[in-house]
Amino acid sequence: MGQESNDMYVIPAKFRKMENLHILFWLVKDICWCMVFKPLGIAMIFPTLAIAVSIAWRTRHIVAELTHNIAIALWISANSMWMISEFYGVDEKVKPYCLIPFSLGLLVLVYYYLIYSPLQKKKTAAAKPVPVEEIS
Repeated sequence: MGQESNDMYVIPAKFRKMENLHILFWLVKDICWCMVFKPLGIAMIFPTLAIAVSIAWRTRHIVAELTHNIAIALWISANSMWMISEFYGVDEKVKPYCLIPFSLGLLVLVYYYLIYSPLQKKKTAAAKPVPVEEIS
């Protein structure tokens, strides 16, 4: 088995609570969208997006987490634009602009999976010492 199978990522309890609260806010926002509760739906954008940005900031030292959390923040931004545009009946005009943050999120993940991660695997493989019996 490779080294990756032994790697552990531990989330401190206060971060996990924040992530769980983030999910609650996100669900309330989307339920408000579904039920057309405009004021509460729009109000829920702010804590949902603020926590997403905070989570991204707190995970900035772990590239895999950072890139995924940036993509989530961009997704929430696009999703919120779409929700507001539907609330005010301008969705056909605004939806094309929602593609900008959606696409940026996708671009961040494409970079991570197609460029950053393979380069890291190569660096890790190159840095592994060669056992003595393989040299002779």
